[in-house]
Amino acid sequence: MRIVKRIFTVLIVVMAIVVLARVLPAEESTKIDLNKASVEELMQIKGIGQSYAQRIIEYRETNGQFNQIEDIMKVKGIGSKLFESIKDKITVKVKS
Repeated sequence: MRIVKRIFTVLIVVMAIVVLARVLPAEESTKIDLNKASVEELMQIKGIGQSYAQRIIEYRETNGQFNQIEDIMKVKGIGSKLFESIKDKITVKVKS
């Protein structure tokens, strides 16, 4: 009976590791890439409405790609408070 409990415990731990291994990388893929996102995609971020989304795209078209997520604070109206609330939902994939 002890062996069965140990095997069951090991199986549960292994299953948990497998599930976490699949979930954690998926979280990165759900982030919005500031260098590729459309107005509609940007508006999926809580706190980013049509106005901010359009400004982000205009900034990108005028100044080139964002090099780091903090660059979003260079967009008019987006300060540290808004940045703190969205930083976990955005990413920047820089093209060389």
